[in-house]
Amino acid sequence: MENLTELKGDWKQKVAKLKQKFAMLTDDDVMLAEGKQDELLGRLQTKLGKTKEEIHKIISEL
Repeated sequence: MENLTELKGDWKQKVAKLKQKFAMLTDDDVMLAEGKQDELLGRLQTKLGKTKEEIHKIISEL
C-alpha cells in the first residue's frame, strides 16, 4: 500500500470508491488515523473477509 502521506492525499476519493464497491462498509470502517494503518487494514479484513494482501490490492487498484 502507498505510504501514509500518499494515501491520505486521496483517501476520501478511495473511501467513496470502496463504499461503492462494498456497500456494507461504514465511515468507522474506513476511518484513517495517523499511525493506525494496521487497525484500518484489520477492520477491512474482518468486514470484507479478505487477506491483508487482497486489501492492499483492492486499495491500490482504486
